[in-house]
Amino acid sequence: EIMIKQFKEAVALQPDGIAIYGFPGDAAMRPIIEEAMSMGIAITTMNTPLPELEKTYKGDGFGYAGADLYTAGYNLGAKGVEVCGLSAGDKAFVWGLASMPNRGDRTIGALDALKDLGVEVVYQEIPDNVNSDASQGIPMYVATYAANPDIKMVITDHGGLTASLPTYMKAAGHGSVDVCGAGFDLSGPITKGIKEGYIDVVIDQQPFIEGYMPIIQLYLTTKYGMAGLNMDTGAAFVTGANIDAVAPLADLQIR
Repeated sequence: EIMIKQFKEAVALQPDGIAIYGFPGDAAMRPIIEEAMSMGIAITTMNTPLPELEKTYKGDGFGYAGADLYTAGYNLGAKGVEVCGLSAGDKAFVWGLASMPNRGDRTIGALDALKDLGVEVVYQEIPDNVNSDASQGIPMYVATYAANPDIKMVITDHGGLTASLPTYMKAAGHGSVDVCGAGFDLSGPITKGIKEGYIDVVIDQQPFIEGYMPIIQLYLTTKYGMAGLNMDTGAAFVTGANIDAVAPLADLQIR
């Protein structure tokens, strides 16, 4: 609701172009995007796609910069099983956003990978308060492990929650080798968590590119009338084996 409200406010300012996140989904964003397009405002999206709107307005410059969410989720689920040494019948905790349109595809991908590999899943939807403030997830994490002490791996489909994995694990009484941690994004805190051993593998979706390319898209559309570009920003795995190569860039918020 906040994102939709802010988008409406941005449209009211009548800028030349707006780069948006697609979190609310096609249905919720369509009326505002239709209004913006009728006003001659260029729109493009990043991080989370709006595939139906992109089909409609691609010729008007509506593009996407970000990972293919389902594929990224599936790949992380499979890589997590590999890195964490899980076998069929082992148990994993997935903490995600499966109920969200489009954005939930990444969680669904991770769940499908675990299912295909025979891993038993304990799933929890990230509530709104934790989605906006990861520190509020401590009681939920601790309670999940108290009820399922045999969980061997956790996947957090949220950059903030991934960064908080060391805090969650310590609160649950886990050391750095007791539970295998997997998640998304790369940041200073996540880098620290990888080096300390609490986070074992993440997918770096290169969010710098996710933010940079939509601005280029808006320039190309407003200056030259170019159509929307769809850029998969990649999904490279980062582990303890290669963290030193990217850590300085993560600290600069480039990776």
